[in-house]
Amino acid sequence: MIIDDKKVEDLAHLARLEFSDNQKQSIKSDLVRIIEFCDKLNEVNTEGVEPLIYLSDQKNILRQDISKPGLSKLEVLKNAPSADSDYFKVPKVITK
Repeated sequence: MIIDDKKVEDLAHLARLEFSDNQKQSIKSDLVRIIEFCDKLNEVNTEGVEPLIYLSDQKNILRQDISKPGLSKLEVLKNAPSADSDYFKVPKVITK
């Protein structure tokens, strides 16, 4: 694929973008590099290579869902900067 100024202008129009002449040249060189990279990837022989879906062969590695006792209310409130009987005290964030 040949990337010329018209192609860059067409792509900019489709993307609803506006570029200065300097930016168009920069984008043109970037697009040329991207196309060259894709062409290089197409040269690789992938015959017999299965598509990669996961990065490892391991599947469904999950921990057991075991119920454990949690902290008591008193233990939790001990860690609070400020508490009032059974509740956390926090600064008021909504004003009338």
